[in-house]
Amino acid sequence: MNNHPVPVILVHGWNSHPGAWKQLAGILDDRKIPFARFDHSGSGGQDLEQIASALGRFIALWREETGHFGPVDIVSHSVGTCITRYYLEVCDGMRREEKVRQLIGLGPPNNGSALAELFVHPVHGPAIINRLTGIFVPAGFDPAADAIVQDVRPKSPFMERLRCAGTRPDITYRIIVTANPGGAEAFFPLFFGKTWEMSGKEEFRQTLDGDGIVAHAESALPGISLDIIPPAPEREGDLPPINQYCHINMTKNPLVNDRILFYLTGSKS
Repeated sequence: MNNHPVPVILVHGWNSHPGAWKQLAGILDDRKIPFARFDHSGSGGQDLEQIASALGRFIALWREETGHFGPVDIVSHSVGTCITRYYLEVCDGMRREEKVRQLIGLGPPNNGSALAELFVHPVHGPAIINRLTGIFVPAGFDPAADAIVQDVRPKSPFMERLRCAGTRPDITYRIIVTANPGGAEAFFPLFFGKTWEMSGKEEFRQTLDGDGIVAHAESALPGISLDIIPPAPEREGDLPPINQYCHINMTKNPLVNDRILFYLTGSKS
């Protein structure tokens, strides 16, 4: 293994916290890979642009404290990838002062979220929110008052700025997603094993090509292949329970973390 591993910045997702990285943090500790966890769980009513700026300040302070001014790897989950991309591609896109070797996104809504659009739908919204309350959204959740939900809608100004900026040629992008090709309801029971997505005609439909929350079409970026990790048949050995492949549990899935480690070091745990 490299005697001087590239440090890792971990960025959690919406309505989450740095503790979501517990399993991966243990693996990084074992491999003696330096890491830092960016915490935006207390961002209150801040929008994604404000949180992206906070990420930039966090990395700058971390560099000053550690004395590391070389490349870093960034691993982000869900909306955490949108935050990271905005900082790198919009805030730092012209200067390219931030040195990042690779950005590894888990289940990222890179093109916006159909679910965010469903949340504000006058007919379907209340039922969807009620189904997800306590699991993916907090009690009393009001999507109209949530700046992050508004930013991650596919046609939001935030998503438009990301699309216009585009990816950076000096960064290697990795996109890790899961899928439910067998259609097992236990994959994400709240949506019967499926994921909502929007068609080109802006019609809602469900697909097995997603993680229960984010569809593959929402994660895709031009020129970057999706690294799809589907549940394997039980006969193949001691594997994670099928619900660990869904969006909410991706950071706990040992196969996902093995893939991250492979990208970080070129070897598996």
